[in-house]
Amino acid sequence: MAIFKRLFNRFTTVGARPEGLTKERHQALLKLCRALDVSFHDLNLLNQALMHRSYVHDVDMQRGESNERMEFLGDAVLGLLVNEHLYARFTERQEGRLTKIKSLIVSETVLARRAEELSLGTYIRLSDNERSSGGAGRASILSDAFEAVIGAIYLDGGLPAAKDFIEKHLLRGMDKILAIDEYKNYKSIMQEHAQRKLGSRPRYRVVSAKGPEHERTFYVEVRLGGRALGRGEGKNKKEAEQVAARHALAKLGVIKDKSRIPAAKKTESSSKRRRRPRRRRKKEQSS
Repeated sequence: MAIFKRLFNRFTTVGARPEGLTKERHQALLKLCRALDVSFHDLNLLNQALMHRSYVHDVDMQRGESNERMEFLGDAVLGLLVNEHLYARFTERQEGRLTKIKSLIVSETVLARRAEELSLGTYIRLSDNERSSGGAGRASILSDAFEAVIGAIYLDGGLPAAKDFIEKHLLRGMDKILAIDEYKNYKSIMQEHAQRKLGSRPRYRVVSAKGPEHERTFYVEVRLGGRALGRGEGKNKKEAEQVAARHALAKLGVIKDKSRIPAAKKTESSSKRRRRPRRRRKKEQSS
């Protein structure tokens, strides 16, 4: 049955080239359909799902022709289907716990990693400047494109087609995702710890932002009870806040943060430098 379905998907996707698509773009989209194991009656929908706003602006198209509206729709479809899956699977879990699992599964980090595994960045249309600055590998662009593709699949094949795609490319690997440390929501852990142990909420503040508009680096500080506990940097505010929360949790002893190991090495080397003068003085005394 699965073999027949794959053959059917390929057959229904292959057809006359839609108007507005070059031969090369048409062939590229067919190749992507095979990688995604999906079929499209209208390949223009998939093409639009991969149209970043930088490209649309660059070629003087209307902003509505970018993938932003489709990403908005895909986000809603993704949320619904992931919630349905979690509701059916974890029958004993309360709403709060289900919300946390869902926020992790649909996080930018996870979606970007899935998009990367599917080589989605190769097919996203970007402006020359955006591509040269690494846009094809940027987490925010990849995750948005992944959601836009879900929106395109929904528009073309309805909820069953979108559900099949999400289960195949996201939910089947859910247990692995939940076990990987880098996917943890450190802001959520920080908030819980602060409220449970200290009765207060952490505050995040953007200390500075550097770099050009399309490639900014944000520096964020997290404070608790008026005390700065951690700092983090990232390509967007959310990413920087996660890093800051992770460092704060490590400082509080809630987690072990491997990223702080280099600082320990530095301290060790500096202590070695401090011991050298004592050895020299000892030599002088013996002479």
